[in-house]
Amino acid sequence: MTIQRINPGPRMSGAVVHGDTVYLAGQVANQAAGKSVTEQTQEILAIIDKLLAEAATDKSKILMTNIWLTDMATFQEMNAVWDAWVSPGNSPARATVEAKLAGPQFKVEIAVIAAK
Repeated sequence: MTIQRINPGPRMSGAVVHGDTVYLAGQVANQAAGKSVTEQTQEILAIIDKLLAEAATDKSKILMTNIWLTDMATFQEMNAVWDAWVSPGNSPARATVEAKLAGPQFKVEIAVIAAK
């Protein structure tokens, strides 16, 4: 079985496809860094859409999502964006936790695993 790496870098790939499973690295908002949780979540979900398309799949096939927030007080703000984006009838399993992220400009990080 082959392994396809999408946007490989020296430390990590944006996504890795193995068989019929697509693993996305944790995504952060580079353009919206330092901005609101709403703006960061919107950018991250657009990045996820793009990576899933490059892997020949889409958000309706997401199996599991991990979301990290720097402040759980922003949980509802993030969920408002998530709820408008998630594929109706195809909600994945999901965990959301509070954590310190790679830099103070990042308020949200999202990683997903999807089927092809």
